[in-house]
Amino acid sequence: MQISGSIALVTGANRGIGRHFTRQLLERGAAKVYATARDPEKIDIPGVERLRLDITDPQAVRDAASIASDVTLLVNNAGITTGTNLVTGDLNGIRAEMDTHFYGTLDMVRAFAPILGANGGGAILNVLSALSWFSYDGANAYAAAKAAEWSLTNGVRLELAKQGTLVTGLHLGAADTDMMADYDGDKMDPADVVRAALDGIEAGRIEVLADEWSTYIKASLANDPSAFYSSTGQS
Repeated sequence: MQISGSIALVTGANRGIGRHFTRQLLERGAAKVYATARDPEKIDIPGVERLRLDITDPQAVRDAASIASDVTLLVNNAGITTGTNLVTGDLNGIRAEMDTHFYGTLDMVRAFAPILGANGGGAILNVLSALSWFSYDGANAYAAAKAAEWSLTNGVRLELAKQGTLVTGLHLGAADTDMMADYDGDKMDPADVVRAALDGIEAGRIEVLADEWSTYIKASLANDPSAFYSSTGQS
């Protein structure tokens, strides 16, 4: 998959990591970038094609697919965080996480998979999280939704292999974006996250670990989970 000359669509392109994806795709020579958001008027990057898209609205997803029928690279970046726990948290918040990260991403894949196949295969990048692999009190709905999205990513990769579509999962810890504004720990530069992701796509990688934290989390899965949760002060 070559970025230069590709036709990309980025969800959640109005801010954060999505905005960096949009800019770097243009810088790397993408022939066209559809920049989508619920409020496309907030997208201020020149040279893009703005589309209104709420990935939790199936009709809006279908409408976007009918317009962007030339896409060869789909970046599923749109996301939310509600700060909701599972046992006592608001069910509406939990459902919103799943509707966005799992069902919204799945709707995008289902709508654009035939388009990618018809256009030569192309690639899908799903923006996941280190929280795909562990839980954290205060963000358990987000972690559950990202774990589901990780499994979705692995599943659709197998299903789309026959049409030649690369499916890549991007994992990261905290990035310096609006979504993580209240987080006090170390944060990656989102430009570095995007650079690693696009390099991974061009290298044909099915998984990109953008930082040391994600690498550490994944490696810990082979060990007794009590050791990991003790190290985070949660047990």
